[in-house]
Amino acid sequence: MAPAPARTGNGNVEAPPPPSKDAKKIKDEKKEEDLSEEDLALKHQLELYVERVQDSDPGLQKTALESMRQEIRTATSSMTSVPKPLKFLRPHYGTLKAYYEMMIESDIKKYLADILSVLALTMSVEGERESLKYRLLGSKGDIGSWGHEYVRNLAGEISQEYQKRQIEEAPTDDLMDLVTQIVAFHVKHNAEPEAVDLLMEVEELHLLTDHIDATNYKRTCLYLKSFASYVPGPDDMQVLDIAYTIYTKFGEYTNALTVALSMHNIKYVKATFSACVDPLQKKQLCYILARQGVTLELDDEMTNGNEEQREQLQEIINNIKLSEGFLSLARDLEIMEAKSPEDIYKAHLIDGRASASASVDSARQNLAATFVNALVNAGFGQDKLMTAASDSSSGGSSGSWLFKNKEHGKASAAASLGLILLWDVDAGLTQIDKYFHSNDNHVIAGALLAVGIVNCGIRNECDPAFALLTEYVCKDDSNIRIGAIMGLGLAYAGSQKDDVLRLLSPILTDSKAPIDVIAFTAVSLGLIYVGSCNDEVAQSIILALMERSEAELGDPLTRFLCLGLGLLYLGKQENVDATLEVAKTFNEKISKYCQVTLESCAYAGTGNVLKVQSLLGLCAEHLEKGESHQAPAVIGIALVAMAEELGLEMAIRSLEHLLQYGEQNIRRAVPLALGLLSISNPKVNVMDTLSRLSHDTDSEVAMAATMSLGLIGAGTNNARIAGMLRNLSSYYYKDPSLLFCVRIAQGLVHLGKGLLTLSPYHSDRFLLSHSAVAGIITLLHACLDMKSIILGKYHYVLYFLVLAMQPRMLMTVDENLKPLSVPVRVGQAVDVVGQAGRPKTITGFQTHTTPVLLAAGDRAELATEKYIPLSSVLEGFVILKENPDYQQDNLTS
Repeated sequence: MAPAPARTGNGNVEAPPPPSKDAKKIKDEKKEEDLSEEDLALKHQLELYVERVQDSDPGLQKTALESMRQEIRTATSSMTSVPKPLKFLRPHYGTLKAYYEMMIESDIKKYLADILSVLALTMSVEGERESLKYRLLGSKGDIGSWGHEYVRNLAGEISQEYQKRQIEEAPTDDLMDLVTQIVAFHVKHNAEPEAVDLLMEVEELHLLTDHIDATNYKRTCLYLKSFASYVPGPDDMQVLDIAYTIYTKFGEYTNALTVALSMHNIKYVKATFSACVDPLQKKQLCYILARQGVTLELDDEMTNGNEEQREQLQEIINNIKLSEGFLSLARDLEIMEAKSPEDIYKAHLIDGRASASASVDSARQNLAATFVNALVNAGFGQDKLMTAASDSSSGGSSGSWLFKNKEHGKASAAASLGLILLWDVDAGLTQIDKYFHSNDNHVIAGALLAVGIVNCGIRNECDPAFALLTEYVCKDDSNIRIGAIMGLGLAYAGSQKDDVLRLLSPILTDSKAPIDVIAFTAVSLGLIYVGSCNDEVAQSIILALMERSEAELGDPLTRFLCLGLGLLYLGKQENVDATLEVAKTFNEKISKYCQVTLESCAYAGTGNVLKVQSLLGLCAEHLEKGESHQAPAVIGIALVAMAEELGLEMAIRSLEHLLQYGEQNIRRAVPLALGLLSISNPKVNVMDTLSRLSHDTDSEVAMAATMSLGLIGAGTNNARIAGMLRNLSSYYYKDPSLLFCVRIAQGLVHLGKGLLTLSPYHSDRFLLSHSAVAGIITLLHACLDMKSIILGKYHYVLYFLVLAMQPRMLMTVDENLKPLSVPVRVGQAVDVVGQAGRPKTITGFQTHTTPVLLAAGDRAELATEKYIPLSSVLEGFVILKENPDYQQDNLTS
């Protein structure tokens, strides 16, 4: 026990004596007693090396450093502990550093610098970057021999040092030598993502291509593709450019093409075509282009001068066989039989009061049934209301159904024929033809629209849509004009066809033309030139907006002029800036609306966080009544954030906040934004929110939520949503407007009997189809004023959704493009980016025989080795070729 402190004569307590050297010694000995004999020996050994390093004999110094180096390199440790040599050398780090400073320049000094660099891994002060400092002063030996953790730490310090030198404008050559070594080390040890990250930090990503080989390019490119969506522009294009270069280098042309399409680089698309020599592979490339909706005229260079091959490939790009493939899927699933609206409403499952009201034969109900019938039987070529006439002997059913609709309702009824015969141009035009001879202008308008719908996404050598619709564009009756103009917009969406521009452009600047005709002209031109930044169209729309009177600018359809302008810059980011400046000079009634629409379209699908923040900022303002620009800002948030899963989830959370704190005009747009974020992908949290909002006291919110329930369930046959909508039809049986929205939503959920999707993303959610997004945005903007547009006389804007309709199928075809049934595993896609080895890409799979349906988030892979797919992503049409090694395996076994 320590002696008590003694008191001095004046009463003060005397301080205890300082601990003796012996006491320190005892403490150290106690510590040493805790160590095993082996560790103790190592500790003494290392202390001896430290003393020897400070010896005056260079020979002894070198031997000590060699031994120390050997101990550090061969040391092993668990994941959570520091290697023992580093632990025991910790007290001597300062000593060695001080001695290093006193040494004269020699090889031994460099040797010591190497060891200090490794010791700094655990001992240096944060932010000092001593590990890098001593590495640069060291012997420049093999960097990897010190282990992964050392290399990783060094990479982190290099990126900090690089940024510091960039600010000071100091040279970075010495760092680049190290970077090259580290990248080679990472790539060799399957840590490609770390190599990519380091090169991105030092802005030298192009060096990556020298290190990639056939064993690791797939993993590397997968990482590049997925992290491009988190990189701000223009760096994201550089990342994709490197991925494209690597894919091309290794002959992965289908992947190279998807990257080129993601960059919207038509030059790369053509180069990929020219580089690919295998005719079968070329056909697969054409299927990808057709799915993306790219209009490409093949020339001799791309087809090596083979005219027969050129015709075959052009036919695939033109999507001529889409209807055939879709119908063979329907036959395979045995769902060819036409469905009637009653089969969808399932009134017998609802309480008595609603089923009684369902039998009431009102024009609004019949119009709803027209849309439901068209949506459910979309693409099947037969139904029980419109096409049944040609089969029945009475010959009157189609005509009689058409005339069960009032005035403008007849236009939608006639146009519904186009949707039923979707993609089947020859049969479609034959059936639509009879309506051209009608005396009713509404029927003719509907027939014109039907021609556009049938041709949507299909390119035909004869250009039937242009030939049929041209003469009606300048008729006197505005209904007929709108039918023809909207038909042209749907038929040529994304094609940038100059003939249509010459035809429609004068209408925009015609001061006598009514505002509705001008509005539809602007949208149609926006669709045809979507994402093209075409100056001529932009000038015409700007002129139209400037010349209109204030009264006309207050019309609900004026929003379509702003939207048409926005569509021209879809996804084109900063290219919109000049037009944005012009929009600030417009009449204050539409200036802000136009600016928000332009900005949200320009950054659609980019995931740009700053834009989402600025749009959220607009929504946070509490303004007086009459401000209309906040609603498109809400839709803009969804448009920008839908690029990747993480941003999408965050946007859904932000929209929840807007519901709680936002003004009424914002709350009306939130359901539509949610509908866009999980379109054809019924997420439970979104579904519950929309279900809650569909009972909202504000009827506009309830209508938007009901429509969005249809959008999120589009083409999924989702039983839960179908049940919700049945209950809503009973709840709103006395409210014709809301009941109409419920019916439309029911039609959407059963879209194409569950074989179609509205999702604008495809190819493993990597590619965004511009024309599909454009169609969806157009409908959403129309839904911002439900009462005037969709519940008014412009309900046919619902047909803009045709642009996004695609079969959600996997159809495998053989080398002659004939359907081929093979077993495939379909399961939930797993994100394997940056994972080591060869992890499974799907989970919870079931094995089916093609053709199969793919739900949102599903992925397919072949379950047989007999065939090799020519596309890495199994979606849509995939060509299979026989595996030459397969038979040999069979023979040997």
